[in-house]
Amino acid sequence: MSNSVGHSLLQSKINSSGIPANTLFQAKSVHQVAAQARKSPISKKFCGNNLNVQKPKLAMGSRRPATAVPRAVLTTDLPSDLAGKFNLGGNIELQVYVNASSPGSATQVDIRVTYSGHSLTLHWGGIQDRKEKWVLPSQRPDGTKVYKNKALRTPFQKSGSISLLKIEIDDPAIQAIEFLIVDESQNRWFKNNGDNFHVKLPAKEKLISNASVPEELVQIQAYLRWERKGKQMYTPEQEKVEYEAARSELLEEVARGTSIQDLKVRLTKKNDGGKIEEPSLSETERIPEDLVQIQSYIRWEKAGKPNYSPEEQLREFEEARQELQRELEKGSSLDEIRKKITKGEIQTKVAKKFESKQVFRTARIQRKKRDFMQIINKHAAKIVDEAKIVDKEHSVKPKPLTAVELFAKAKKEQDGGSVLRKYTFRLNDKDLLVLVTKPAGKTKVHLATDFKEPLTLHWALSENKAGEWSEPPPNALPQGSVSLKGAAETQFQSSADPTYEVQYLEIEIEEESFKGMPFVLCSAGNWIKNQGSDFYVDFGVELKKVQKDAGDGKGTAKGLLDKIAEKESEAQKSFMHRFNIAADLINQAKDSGELGLAGILVWMRFMATRQLIWNKNYNVKPREISKAQDRLTDLLQSIYASHPQYRELLRMIMSTVGRGGEGDVGQRIRDEILVIQRNNECKGGMMEEWHQKLHNNTSPDDVVICQALLDYIKNDFDIGVYWKTLNDNGITKERLLSYDRGIHNEPNFRRDQKESLLRDLGHYMRTLKAVHSGADLESAIQNCMGYKSEGQGFMVGVKINPISGLPSEFPDLLRFVLEHVEDRNVEVLIEGLLEARQALWPLLSKPHDRLRDLLFLDIALDSTVRTAIERGYEELNNAGPEKIMYFISLVLENLALSSDDNEDLVYCLKGWDRAINMLNSNSDDWALCAKSVLDRTRLALANKAESYLSVLQPSAEYLGSQLGVDQSAVNIFTEEIIRAGSAASLSSLLNRLDPVLRKTAHLGSWQVISPLEVVGYVVVVDELLTVQNKVYSKPTILVAKSVKGEEEIPDGTVAVLTPDMPDVLSHVSVRARNSKVCFATCFDPNILADLQASEGKLLRIKPTPADITYSEVNEGELEDASLTHSTEDTPSLTLVRKQFTGRYAISSDEFTSEMVGAKSRNISYIKGKLPSWIGIPTSVALPFGVFEKVLSEDSNKAVAEKLGTLKKKLKGEDFDSLREIRETVLQLAAPPQLVQELRTKMQSSGMPWPGDEGEQRWEQAWMAIKKVWASKWNERAYFSTRKVKLDHDYLCMAVLVQEIINADYAFVIHTTNPSSGDSSEIYAEVVKGLGETLVGAYPGRALSFISKKNDLDSPQVLGYPSKPIGLFIRRSIIFRSDSNGEDLEGYAGAGLYDSVPMDEEEKVVLDYSSDPLMVDGNFRKSILSSIARAGSAIEELYGSPQDIEGVIRDGKLYVVQTRPQM
Repeated sequence: MSNSVGHSLLQSKINSSGIPANTLFQAKSVHQVAAQARKSPISKKFCGNNLNVQKPKLAMGSRRPATAVPRAVLTTDLPSDLAGKFNLGGNIELQVYVNASSPGSATQVDIRVTYSGHSLTLHWGGIQDRKEKWVLPSQRPDGTKVYKNKALRTPFQKSGSISLLKIEIDDPAIQAIEFLIVDESQNRWFKNNGDNFHVKLPAKEKLISNASVPEELVQIQAYLRWERKGKQMYTPEQEKVEYEAARSELLEEVARGTSIQDLKVRLTKKNDGGKIEEPSLSETERIPEDLVQIQSYIRWEKAGKPNYSPEEQLREFEEARQELQRELEKGSSLDEIRKKITKGEIQTKVAKKFESKQVFRTARIQRKKRDFMQIINKHAAKIVDEAKIVDKEHSVKPKPLTAVELFAKAKKEQDGGSVLRKYTFRLNDKDLLVLVTKPAGKTKVHLATDFKEPLTLHWALSENKAGEWSEPPPNALPQGSVSLKGAAETQFQSSADPTYEVQYLEIEIEEESFKGMPFVLCSAGNWIKNQGSDFYVDFGVELKKVQKDAGDGKGTAKGLLDKIAEKESEAQKSFMHRFNIAADLINQAKDSGELGLAGILVWMRFMATRQLIWNKNYNVKPREISKAQDRLTDLLQSIYASHPQYRELLRMIMSTVGRGGEGDVGQRIRDEILVIQRNNECKGGMMEEWHQKLHNNTSPDDVVICQALLDYIKNDFDIGVYWKTLNDNGITKERLLSYDRGIHNEPNFRRDQKESLLRDLGHYMRTLKAVHSGADLESAIQNCMGYKSEGQGFMVGVKINPISGLPSEFPDLLRFVLEHVEDRNVEVLIEGLLEARQALWPLLSKPHDRLRDLLFLDIALDSTVRTAIERGYEELNNAGPEKIMYFISLVLENLALSSDDNEDLVYCLKGWDRAINMLNSNSDDWALCAKSVLDRTRLALANKAESYLSVLQPSAEYLGSQLGVDQSAVNIFTEEIIRAGSAASLSSLLNRLDPVLRKTAHLGSWQVISPLEVVGYVVVVDELLTVQNKVYSKPTILVAKSVKGEEEIPDGTVAVLTPDMPDVLSHVSVRARNSKVCFATCFDPNILADLQASEGKLLRIKPTPADITYSEVNEGELEDASLTHSTEDTPSLTLVRKQFTGRYAISSDEFTSEMVGAKSRNISYIKGKLPSWIGIPTSVALPFGVFEKVLSEDSNKAVAEKLGTLKKKLKGEDFDSLREIRETVLQLAAPPQLVQELRTKMQSSGMPWPGDEGEQRWEQAWMAIKKVWASKWNERAYFSTRKVKLDHDYLCMAVLVQEIINADYAFVIHTTNPSSGDSSEIYAEVVKGLGETLVGAYPGRALSFISKKNDLDSPQVLGYPSKPIGLFIRRSIIFRSDSNGEDLEGYAGAGLYDSVPMDEEEKVVLDYSSDPLMVDGNFRKSILSSIARAGSAIEELYGSPQDIEGVIRDGKLYVVQTRPQM
């Protein structure tokens, strides 16, 4: 006989006594089981991938013996043993009595409390083996609830002034009970001097160690215990406890001298009055039906779980019966047959149905080798000009102020405008305004509402902490108020002012000690709260608005959003109304472009997250809601097909709406709940209330309610589980009550209903999800693959046909997914999900009559990947880098499949593929390569987040304000959208991998760009750009979250520390070194967080070439540091005004210091002096003074006058005039002589003349020249000259003209390592395309390397490129700035002014996976070595460290400029 009660039917199948193991506490006796099985017809049905067997109703289900059920009872006969007496304060007394148990009976604990209240509850548990953790006894009084699986809570019974409770403990392993007592109505806890009450139970007599009891007797005793306890449903764990408790009781009796035979007689008499004998063969010639069921199940499993027709099902049952009959005829007893079934020894002949379809039966799917380029989607939305988004039906008119807004305006004026706080709360479709003012030092609270029914304010004041209820002082009570204990009540008054019809109240509080006012409202006996909580008004000065003003709607489709706000009161009636209104507005949204569809998404998301009212006083049939969903999603799928640039937004909208489906599917919601009630005899209470809600207005809440019921039933009818599921999904008790047909009761089912309820509610969940949950995987698969459900009684069945044209392997892929959807090893599941998405991908970009269902399936697959990844984090805790990288590639693939304009994501995906291959092949550089891909992936995620923020957040803020959405929900709107997608999971995985890569690649936590030891005060800023013109009065260490590369460093700054990744040779990096500012990138988020937390502190920053240490210091060290810096000589800088020399254009051999700047002269100087393999581009120039000469021409007189006026405004520190000056310079006309001279010089130098291609080409060149001149008035450049007190009028601009080399790569060299100051090594950075992405504000890192000057052919790569964008251009001309300000020693003038190509560069998303510089080691070594050799040659020519720019084209190197390294 099995000695474990807890085995399931399918694990241990049958125990030796002939009772199925999982029916131990259901069957009355062995004989009754057999007899009843013979009498009961059995319903058999194979359905889908499951065998559904309707079990026979056993005799115990129809008649219950009159046995005692444990419950809390009133008692007047007190037990004799007083275990403890306690005073709980005042007149409250606790007495505990323990009655020692007789053999086989339970120990009784009686607890009585002298207490006036009516809501005492015992919070308790058992103590076993001296362990502190409570065990939960299986025998519990009626009304007991499990609290968080850690304790039991049992209510006391009230008798006069005494509360009583009786507990029976029959588990001999429990040695004591511990408890606390709580008055739940007052949240008041009674403890034993701060500890638990501890009551020891009488010890059982010691058992004889070698005694044993036959298992069949233990089983009968366990059955008798089960009967005695009211035939409760036990979990497997509880069954085991009960079984061992039964054994202990029998062993106690044996220990006291009872013989086994006496036990057997006593137990069998108690059980059925007869002896236990094995039935004779003649009694059992017919095989019991339970054995036939199990054998049928085994056959079905061996056949591959096929979907049998009804005829095949019957045939299978008969085959199973005959197999068992043959065993019986061979002489096997029923017990022996049971054992054979358990061991699988019954001979079975079945033909496997799915032998040809092995895909979904395998442990792991074989993924196809795919070209990721096939999933590139370059469709990007173009934002429609807001000015062109015009409401064709109505012009947008300002809305008149509402009654409460007029009231607020009047009170604000009355109290002199001193408003501390303003709150607007929604009361269904009405508003409650609360205005806090402080005229003449007194706090005034004004409340007003357009609520029509009489209203009472139940309120208090908070003195010590917010939300605390303290009784208001008498002088604060308005006339007619009633003072209560701890609160007050005041009736609202009707306003006498005809301009606004409101109910209002004014409360004046003289005391300054109160922090705020908590309150609730009461109308017609109903309490009104703030989403289930008290309302609360803070009296403090408001730091930020509780509800933002609507604003001007900038960055939104304002006309559409205003119309949505106008229609909201109609939309609140029901989902049918909301979806139909959305369908009516969808074409206007489409015409408004990306912003219009963003507005629809924001509205639908506010709905889905329950920020808007779902139903209000309107009865609508489920089929009507379903039809409205169907109409809306049909329009959305049409736009998806015709406007591919909006697909990502449309997917998000569809996921908030749900699938819908006209006709039967919607109506089944209404019909099936009636069938559930009828089948399970649950027509009252909570089920009837839910039924009424479903009939009145079904919603996505019903999916959660159904799940809560299923969880409640599965967890042994634990009501705590029911509420946990509801609350975890945002449904509170208040929300249940708020429905038009409110749900007031908790579920209360009979235990014998368990199996049928689980079955019926499980089927019903599928119907609910089919309508409400478009992203539900199972229903989405069924809608695509087709299914048929037969109706019952008056119900009509439903049939959905499979989608045509699906790939042949697709059904097997989906079966594989469903089979593995709950696997702990999520890697296998995610592979299957992605393979299914890849197979689906081509179908989503083609017209299809079932496109909507395909989309919902893809959304569901996408969602399941995300949840699987979150479930799989634990799997990665001890994983190596290869596994984490593989998971990253899987999530990135999922994100790319869901994104518009995904080219960057796809190239990142290819990068991870290459990095994984490098790791597997033991490449030395795998970690460096992976780090570059990680950095690029982070940039791609940041770009995606910024895109969402710019498109969605303005609409969320404007519409949220219009609709009165809670401000906290508005503030995090975009953040929650991002967190709900794959991007958040991907970011988490990247953060997990980053430190591993940095450690492996020996990168450390810092990259030091400018190594200077400094002391300063920490200031944290978001962007360096926003403070670049600021002047700090104290030495400042800036911790900046964002540094792009072109910013100025503010005066007073001694260090810039950032997590951003500017290139070491970017403009801002060069200027940091020139300005003697410490500059470094921090890769460790923990270090960065610590620095940010040090804001305001004085720190010493001490860098080394590869690391930074920092420590807090005192003011004295700051003075020492200041003295050290003050001793350094700051050179005096002056500019010499340059004059026009009479020449509009000169060739390179005419370059002199009076004509051009150092940039032009250096190019001229190196020409002919470097090795022949180094190319120098041909150059001419427009010398100094040409701009001023052009401005003085008569044709430009008007421009000159306007420029003079704007310069005067600039001297008056009107810095907005800088932009106007630049725009004015662009209006200059070119003198004919300038055109003629420039053409002559360019043609004689062998350069192409733009005018030869037409007048338009010359105009492009002339515009580029003017843009170079205009850059003299760039904000960055202007403030830089002001900072060093240079006379801006003396700054002159020559223009260097060069033919652009359409570069494969561009580079910058510093011939002395700028990070370490090591003059023995060259440092260089390389990018694909033009060099502007290296020196300008383009995100990502360049390839960086060093090369020792004594070994130039052995470059060492420090980092691979992560820049996503490269700039490429046709054969063209570039016009470079060459000012006299760039020649000054000690002044970082380089890079302040613009170089402008005649043609616009093309931005190209870069694919490094096939770039020879990345994948060909020999090519990389050759290119990097040639760059290092060129740097060495130029440094040798000048005799000093050089800052060099150049390009590589078809393997040949060109130098385009050089200057002294600063």
